[in-house]
Amino acid sequence: MTDDAQVSRVLVVGGGITGSTLALALARRGVRVVLVEARAEWAGIGHGITIQGNALRAFRSVGVLNDVLARGVPFHQMRLREADGGLIAELSTPHTGGGDLPATLGALRSDLAGILAEAVRAADVDVRLGTTVTAVDDDGAGVTATLSDGTAERADLLVGADGIRSRTRAMLGIPETPQPVGMGIWRVVAPRPPEMDCAEVYYNGPKFKAGYSPISADRCYAYLLEENLDPAFIGERPFGWVLKERSAGYGGTWGRIRDGIADDALVNYQWIEAILVPDPWFRGRCLVVGDAAHACPPLIAQGAAMCAEDAVVLAEILTSGLPVDEALPAFMARRFPRVKLVLDNSLQLAYWETHPGTPGADPGGIITRTLMALREPA
Repeated sequence: MTDDAQVSRVLVVGGGITGSTLALALARRGVRVVLVEARAEWAGIGHGITIQGNALRAFRSVGVLNDVLARGVPFHQMRLREADGGLIAELSTPHTGGGDLPATLGALRSDLAGILAEAVRAADVDVRLGTTVTAVDDDGAGVTATLSDGTAERADLLVGADGIRSRTRAMLGIPETPQPVGMGIWRVVAPRPPEMDCAEVYYNGPKFKAGYSPISADRCYAYLLEENLDPAFIGERPFGWVLKERSAGYGGTWGRIRDGIADDALVNYQWIEAILVPDPWFRGRCLVVGDAAHACPPLIAQGAAMCAEDAVVLAEILTSGLPVDEALPAFMARRFPRVKLVLDNSLQLAYWETHPGTPGADPGGIITRTLMALREPA
């Protein structure tokens, strides 16, 4: 094994945004990476994703920025509207990744997943699909993980990047689990009306809110937020007709999007959940990052950014020469306050959404203040 001041081999559990970005960041710094992914086919789900500038900065640092930009639609503002489409306010979106990057990019989640997966393979990361970790033995000098295929892998560090329902988190004895915030979200990819030039959010309607953002020249990502429905709705099904019924009452561009959705269009419905593992996210030489450690309501569109930042910062600190027992606390000192800011403010937004008429509610203000704070590098 390496001496305590070096990390030369890391086992990453999970091949989503966090795990893929981490594998790339480590490989570019000369660390050997084994990435295990439970899915036999490495692909992302198809609905849209909003990528803020600080996520783009992280993707630039691992060499995939140009590919990401080529597959998305940049925009620099968002509009708040009444349910009938009337304008409430137009907000300039802070450039959280710096002035040379778009403030925001709308894209397909599956496109981002594909770009990252291709880059990970090109970086000679040892990828094991259809494989999970079934047991972990941390002896203080390193970690031996038993894999579901019966093999064992020895590494200097094990990183659980296996999402909000992380099995790694449970294996490490971390008791926190995701909790519903009282909101469910319908997501669909739909034809893009020609007037759509940025993200827009509709308030004061029959549901909590509705919104959309452009993701290509002819497609957009549209969503509707309402209460938690029967769990039987959860998943992706040909429920275009259900979304059309439940979004009745929204006009303007949202109404035109609704009218363009086929009755059998694939629609994804999920309960929105949140989790924040208290500091620290590590136990010995094992830790969780990304959604396995923190997942927030998607109301500030910082989920992907917080995950990608985790990955880039962790790779930087692990290769800085610090011993592992100093590197992991240093990582927490960099990440925890920033992640908690986003989570706390996202939960405040969720409370305001589910409790309409709350005195002092200021969704536009809290979103802008949060993004302004995130202009400081991670």
